[in-house]
Amino acid sequence: MSRIVMKNPIVEMDGDEMTRVIWKWIKEELLDPFVELKTEYYDLGLPHRDETGDQVTIDAAEATKRLGVAVKCATITPNVQRMSEYKLHQMWKSPNGTIRGMLDGTVFRAPVMIDCIHPNVKTWEKPITIARHAYGDIYKNTEIRTTEGGTCELVFTGKSGAVTRKEIQTLEGPGIFQGVHNKEKSIESYARSVFSYALDVKQDVWFSTKDTISKIYDGCFKEIMQRVYDEEYREKFEAAGLTYFYTLIDDAVARVIRSKGGFIWALKNYDGDVMSDMVSTAFGSLAMMTSVLVSPDGVYEYEAAHGTVTRHYYRYLKGETTSTNPIATIFAWTGALRKRGELDGQKELCDFAERLEKTCLSVLEAGYLTKDLVPLAQEELGKKGIEIHQMDTMSYLKKVREEMEK
Repeated sequence: MSRIVMKNPIVEMDGDEMTRVIWKWIKEELLDPFVELKTEYYDLGLPHRDETGDQVTIDAAEATKRLGVAVKCATITPNVQRMSEYKLHQMWKSPNGTIRGMLDGTVFRAPVMIDCIHPNVKTWEKPITIARHAYGDIYKNTEIRTTEGGTCELVFTGKSGAVTRKEIQTLEGPGIFQGVHNKEKSIESYARSVFSYALDVKQDVWFSTKDTISKIYDGCFKEIMQRVYDEEYREKFEAAGLTYFYTLIDDAVARVIRSKGGFIWALKNYDGDVMSDMVSTAFGSLAMMTSVLVSPDGVYEYEAAHGTVTRHYYRYLKGETTSTNPIATIFAWTGALRKRGELDGQKELCDFAERLEKTCLSVLEAGYLTKDLVPLAQEELGKKGIEIHQMDTMSYLKKVREEMEK
């Protein structure tokens, strides 16, 4: 077969543990046989991030700005245990948080749905897309842990020299403090990204925070979202028959569970992190979730929404065969290749990405499933008389390649 020759490269960010292994397998089995890949490679595996003082993450983000499209493998955000395990020089920040902060983008996450797997929430008929603000909050925080009692203050010194000072708390003994921030410009960019995306996909927007408690921080999000909507998008939404509304996040959770789906749920950074996992799991599996970071100036970074699958990686190191679901990682690649094809006017690359996605799902529908999907699909496939084959990861990839080659 003649392979598709890419016109321009994409940024490739390698990752950690089991997803790093699967990343290599996907390229060998599903990409290299069909496409002459052009990538600008960055190793974001934790050992290399430590060696470079995390400069490689910054370099990868800058390259993404330059080339316009990136695909990223899952990476480790180290904790105390990882510090010891990897003998790190310091506890590096989340690479996702660094990249999102530099691109000032919005993360859109949506489940991959197939006919043989019904959502755990019986009322859900259509995918729910999580629109996650991708700057600030705890991902760019400052923390203090004290060994004695005392007073902690929040102090802001303006460029004019004016000082604003507020006491956070006075403690009698040791305690912990955390400072988070955000930028009004970033929130405005987020609002425009969400409303523009909603018009493109023709879906309503629900936005939720907790402004009754966080009256200034969350209240600022609420105020900016409403202002941008009123000034720039209300007429467009009404002409398209779409709606935008705000509600408290606890009320939103109840509404989402009772809904039929088919809308965009816009959330702050950490809220979106948590709720995207809840939504994807309720739809079936974290491994069946697409994720794309979109910057205000049209830069795209595709990634898997799940982690590095540490438990499977330890089994893999022992020589055991694992049945890790590769769909989210495959769809990160197809998303990036499709976008590269769109930007370069290369239809054959877009068609390849579409064909690979459809083939991955048709193989699942035919009963060739990774272990996580078997209990979710067995009842529906049983009704259709389709035999289930539980596949390890490589066997599934080879089955998809076999179908692609046909």
